[in-house]
Amino acid sequence: MASSSAVLQSEWTKIKSVRSTIWTLALAFLVTVVLGAVICLVFNNTFDDLSDSDKATFDPTNTSFAGFVLGQLALIVFGVLVISSEYSTGMIRTSLAAVPQRGAFYTCKVAVAGALALVVGMATAFVVFFLGQSLLGSHKASIGDPGVLRAVIGAGLYATLLVLLCVGAAAMLRTPMLGLGILMPFFFLISPILSAVPKVKSVAKYFPDQAGQKIMQVVPGTDDSSAYGPWGGLGIMAIWVVVALIGGYVVLKKRDA
Repeated sequence: MASSSAVLQSEWTKIKSVRSTIWTLALAFLVTVVLGAVICLVFNNTFDDLSDSDKATFDPTNTSFAGFVLGQLALIVFGVLVISSEYSTGMIRTSLAAVPQRGAFYTCKVAVAGALALVVGMATAFVVFFLGQSLLGSHKASIGDPGVLRAVIGAGLYATLLVLLCVGAAAMLRTPMLGLGILMPFFFLISPILSAVPKVKSVAKYFPDQAGQKIMQVVPGTDDSSAYGPWGGLGIMAIWVVVALIGGYVVLKKRDA
């Protein structure tokens, strides 16, 4: 029986040895920071052109995190590849032969992926916040303002939960093509579209991304009618993550490699 430390070391070695997984995390950081900085600069230069209502609801903190919309693309890829790449290459048979305790194997893989996502997510959140606020000029927020530190930390937690959700989903779907083919359209088409449709947006607001992103808001929008607050939204996303991870474990436990 392999020790937990040995399995953790093995999972870390596998992740860092696959260039695509490391590059996706680096890309998530770069895209989020660069896009967030550009958007903050644009807002600073065009702020006087905004309507009075837009100025009243302007959220400098959340504006810094605008890059997460595109940066989460790389996070989704990372979460999917962490486990589905082993199925596509057949490495999963070797991994399970070395660690026949599937619960330990799965737990350590989730732990390593989650730890990496947390480090990258927090680094991204703080870097993009301070860079974005420096570009917003007189419209900036301070880290000590009410709700701002919560939003920055929450952005890092959102990135972590997104990766874990994708790990669980990929464990159920087992192939990169199927995982990305379902998750990409959901997060970039289905969820945004349904959240804008009046008759169904009351349901769409409980989708993991829609609920989780509320933690990054400091100033509520004019159409914000959510029945939950920032931490409540993150809690809803956490429930989705737990369900996905349990589903992934059940499939790994019951199906052959």
